[in-house]
Amino acid sequence: MFVAPRYGTGSLADLFPSVLAGLGVPGEADRLGLELDADQVCVLLVDGLGYHDLVANPAAAPFLSGLAPTSLTAGFPTTTATSLASLGVGVPPGEHGIVGYLFHVPGYDSLFTPLSWRLHGVPKSDLRKELAPTEFQPRTTVFQRAAADGIAVAQVSPRDQAGSGLTEAVLRGCEFRPQLSFGDLVANVSEALRAGPRSLVYTYHGDLDLTGHVRGPASRSWELELAHADRLAAALAEELPAGAALLVTADHGMVPLDDRIDFDTTPVLQEGVRALGGEARARHVYTEPRAEPDVAAAWQATLGADFEVLGKAEAVSRGWFGPTVDPAIAQRIGDLVVVAHGRRGVIRTGAEPLQSRLVGHHGSLTPAEIDIPLCVFRA
Repeated sequence: MFVAPRYGTGSLADLFPSVLAGLGVPGEADRLGLELDADQVCVLLVDGLGYHDLVANPAAAPFLSGLAPTSLTAGFPTTTATSLASLGVGVPPGEHGIVGYLFHVPGYDSLFTPLSWRLHGVPKSDLRKELAPTEFQPRTTVFQRAAADGIAVAQVSPRDQAGSGLTEAVLRGCEFRPQLSFGDLVANVSEALRAGPRSLVYTYHGDLDLTGHVRGPASRSWELELAHADRLAAALAEELPAGAALLVTADHGMVPLDDRIDFDTTPVLQEGVRALGGEARARHVYTEPRAEPDVAAAWQATLGADFEVLGKAEAVSRGWFGPTVDPAIAQRIGDLVVVAHGRRGVIRTGAEPLQSRLVGHHGSLTPAEIDIPLCVFRA
């Protein structure tokens, strides 16, 4: 079963616009009905925390579970770069243009990885000039909109995200405070919240995602890491100024792969394909000229009913990338979009050896991947 993103009424892209509305920023709408009554707000994103996994583990996460989590949807595909863009710009992927983990950019032969802002074969220094983050994603971010209204805005995140291409593209417009440790994150958030009469702080925690990828989202390691994320949220709540609010959410959930189809060792999948983007659970397939119908038929016959193989136009018409898709952004989407049901995926042991060995994956539209929590605490 696939879950359609609830753009405009209940998606991750609607979170910050709703927060800004609560902070009194003109032109913003409370799309989620948060009705925040707070002048200081912290948003914590726990990478890889699916709604259903949180609800299934109340003993590991007593603080978050006690906040009666509601669910939002991520966008499509359910992957970190796309979700961070939806969060930071406040619009769906069809408008911000980060359409996956790995995708084609017109004018280049190799595929683009927005998380690291890398294009194979192009030096990173040259790429920042050719694919300048502020030109690649020119829309104003939620942080820029907040700052323009006089709100003190800060981001507390791992130091390697400072000045990165993705940060500049979708999270620009705020003071960046690098976090050194668990305690340093909490202290930085606490200080940033007190930087002005109105303040907004975004912070990120990534260890749960790493644990889920390597050990699996059903592992004891994942459960214990969830307990650490829960303690982090509780520590942030304890540090809030009186009347402030803490919102905890995520970018996607995760599923373990039980069956892997290797593109690199399956010739029938390679025929007519000029490039393969995306990731195991949601692939962008770029075909040779006039090869799309044959490639679609071969992929569907080979992968079977556990996958949906859609042409670009159909994927767009289903609203997966948003109610509208900019024509220039549509060129980045695969000629075919292939998404997985169940616990199967299309891996690449030759081109993506590390990813192919991972236990936990995401990207598709199953409830485990697309449903994410929203927990609200008011001091």
